[in-house]
Amino acid sequence: MPKNPPESMQHHLHHRLHARAKERWPQLTGVQVRFRTGFAYVAGELADEQEPLPLCRLRFTGVLHTWGFALYRASNGKYEDNFLPTGLRFGSPEEALDCACGLYLDDLTP
Repeated sequence: MPKNPPESMQHHLHHRLHARAKERWPQLTGVQVRFRTGFAYVAGELADEQEPLPLCRLRFTGVLHTWGFALYRASNGKYEDNFLPTGLRFGSPEEALDCACGLYLDDLTP
């Protein structure tokens, strides 16, 4: 069974995603990150919603700055491995957040 990253990496990931959301996504009031079996599940908090908006799932690769990317599909409630705009299936947490927020918050500007 895949392991979660060490707590220091979990904290660092949460900090990076929160900072990116604050910098680029004013629609979000916060970012939730929960870890389970080698994955980080990322959801956005919106001011006018009680429930967080699932955005994506990041796969721990063992490297702090590179994570696998799966987009949350609201149509079926599942996460599906996907490509980032770079054409890769892995990248930085900020790239993953930008991709998911661009789709779900309807802002596809780079």
